[in-house]
Amino acid sequence: MTEPIVSVEHGKLQGKISTNIRNENFLSFLGIPYAKPPIGELRFKDAQPLEPWVGVRDATKDGNQCYARDLFSRTVQGSEDCLFLNVYTQQLPSNTSKTLKPVMFWIHGGGFKTGSNTSKRYGPEFLLTEDIVLVTINYRVGIFGFLNFEDASLGVPANTGLKDMVMALKWVQKNISEFSGDPNNVTIFGESAGATSVHYLVLSRLTAGLFHKAIIQSATAINSFSQQRSDMIVHLASFLDLKTPNEKEILQRLKALPTEKLFEIYEKVADTCDALNDAGGKLPFGPVIEKQSPGAFITEEPLKIIKAGRYNKVPIVFGYTSREGMIFAPMMKPEMPKDFESLIPCMLELERGSDSSKNIANKIKQFYYGKPGSEDQLDNFYLIHTDNVFVRDIIFAAQLHSATSDQPTFLFRMSVESKLNLYKNFFKIQGPGASHIDDVGYLFKSMWTPEIQPGSLEELSINRFVKYWTNFAKFGNPNLKDKVDGIEWKPVKGNDINFIDIGDQITTGVDPESERMQFWRDIFSMKPEYNV
Repeated sequence: MTEPIVSVEHGKLQGKISTNIRNENFLSFLGIPYAKPPIGELRFKDAQPLEPWVGVRDATKDGNQCYARDLFSRTVQGSEDCLFLNVYTQQLPSNTSKTLKPVMFWIHGGGFKTGSNTSKRYGPEFLLTEDIVLVTINYRVGIFGFLNFEDASLGVPANTGLKDMVMALKWVQKNISEFSGDPNNVTIFGESAGATSVHYLVLSRLTAGLFHKAIIQSATAINSFSQQRSDMIVHLASFLDLKTPNEKEILQRLKALPTEKLFEIYEKVADTCDALNDAGGKLPFGPVIEKQSPGAFITEEPLKIIKAGRYNKVPIVFGYTSREGMIFAPMMKPEMPKDFESLIPCMLELERGSDSSKNIANKIKQFYYGKPGSEDQLDNFYLIHTDNVFVRDIIFAAQLHSATSDQPTFLFRMSVESKLNLYKNFFKIQGPGASHIDDVGYLFKSMWTPEIQPGSLEELSINRFVKYWTNFAKFGNPNLKDKVDGIEWKPVKGNDINFIDIGDQITTGVDPESERMQFWRDIFSMKPEYNV
């Protein structure tokens, strides 16, 4: 097989031959630019159309990561010039084979503050055992992708990180057929902030026709951490030594700073406004609800859009891990929270210190820590954060979409534990269950992936994940004709919250975490718009 060359809209690309976990060849095209570098005057601006290049561009190495502090190494890496994507395919179109393949479009997680599409983190060796085309993208994170001003005259649009994704999806529509990908069969999928992004793309009016299915892993647009705090300009002004939060002056100073200094300011602000503090879980920098304008990505609250059915109606898979809250174990002492009012969801809009707020806080404490000795139970810490930060809103979202869409909505829980549980193993987290991020290890090969032994739980679980995910991408239904392990994965139907559990075995059930979810339904009964 010769080194592959592909012609796309802006020029020619030379890729390389790679090998999947079965020692079968596929083709990799790395570091493909999909927009102009957002540097200089384009810092904080919406991504601009790319200009053509001359000659054959080397596409055998990853492009720059977007500037951020790495979640695992804690080092600062990357560049502001980072709008690149990778494409992986089993074959290119030829005279003998012009059949187009389903496209899977991956959006990485990282809390909207870190992450990248690098092949060392999101290697295609598992998914490329199936006949699909895989695209992985970078998008701007932190202050580079989510700076937001009230003053529209300043020319700084909101949600530029999300709009980067839209630009990448448009690139796919124009170019993916050159890699044997079908632009009319695109599945967007992501985990954590990537899943939130996928959900926002489902809800945005800018994305009609750009994708056809969605897989949303471990987060949604209605989770509290899926939106930005409202007080960021005040904090930015403080760290820029400005006496008043004047947006024009803030922008002038931020645009004048070199990348490294801008990032220092950003980290100081983000550390001060940590999402676990009194903001009810909202992010220092993340998606915002925009004012009406022709280029706005989202202008209404996600919940309102879903309940009204004003979104892109496509088949959706929602899912979560059995102990999402394990992600906090390396970040904070895993003990009973000292302040339960800080755990009240911001959506309830309760005044801190009020009788209502204290009453709800006490209910939360009694439910999760009401039994004697429970304050010392590690799993109680995991469960309260699993439910309050992640699972409650994921299950609610699945129900809401099932009620308002004519397309199927599926739900999964991932509970398998093996050497591939990426986050739990890396941080040596104790206790049973699968952590937030752990499902990623079964879809992508990374620098931490151990050798996969034939017949092992690792190999079996990879095959299950890959089959379900790629089958959904192909047909809009994760079930195989021969049914994995003889199990039928049924969609959510009204109050029948059907789901599968991907553990050592595949099992099915209805109404997962029923007692815990009923507790939260009772809490949210004061907000009729959240009733599901």
